[in-house]
Amino acid sequence: MGKRILVQRRGRGGSVFRALTHKRVSEAAFPTLKEEEIKSLIKGVVVDLVHDPGRGAPLAYLKFNDGEECYIPAPEGLSVNQEISRGTAAEIKIGNILPLGKIPEGTLVCNVELLPGDGGKLVKASGAYATVVSHTPLGTELKLPSGKTIYLNDACRAMIGVVAGAGRMEKPFLKAGAKAALMASRGRKYPRVRGQAMIAASHPFGGGRHRHPGKPTTVSRHAPPGRKVGLIAARRTGRGKKAGREAEAKT
Repeated sequence: MGKRILVQRRGRGGSVFRALTHKRVSEAAFPTLKEEEIKSLIKGVVVDLVHDPGRGAPLAYLKFNDGEECYIPAPEGLSVNQEISRGTAAEIKIGNILPLGKIPEGTLVCNVELLPGDGGKLVKASGAYATVVSHTPLGTELKLPSGKTIYLNDACRAMIGVVAGAGRMEKPFLKAGAKAALMASRGRKYPRVRGQAMIAASHPFGGGRHRHPGKPTTVSRHAPPGRKVGLIAARRTGRGKKAGREAEAKT
């Protein structure tokens, strides 16, 4: 009697493949956008800095005078009991939350909203920051960590500073147990073994003595579970036109 192979078990969505989200501290987002914030500012304080499982940056627990509370990835230099503020009249200071239209050009920001009031969707990873390039009729031009520039609504809020935890990826894991703990917190299967290295009973590409798939690696989008591995619904196969021309030129 056979057994379900790895891709079938992952597709079913058992507990092994789920992130331990019940251990998470909270959603990381700005408080609800209020009229008072648009007209002037709302003051607050940093109550605590906490660790969130599966997240590389610490979370800052913020309390504001209007009764709102939130958790947000902490920027470098933020400390407990530090006073912060959010609103159009807030100072350009680390930890303060302002609309992009009120932030000077060249300022480094993080926790950026994609749409006004959505709580912050961009630039939230450890060590990440975006740069305010210019203010244009199309909106605020922002350079993202990837190097891409986008235009966002001037009313989108952002936090001044760089997300803490920079250099996290530079430290080696040193042992497999540390890597396994990280993967478990994020709901990823670890270690990841190549299908060609498995036996035929464990993977469609397994079983070959010379470690080759033995069948086309492209597979239909409608393939049944257990066969749906490899390049799923590939748009094209083989070398690209540019790569083909370069190879011909060399010969």
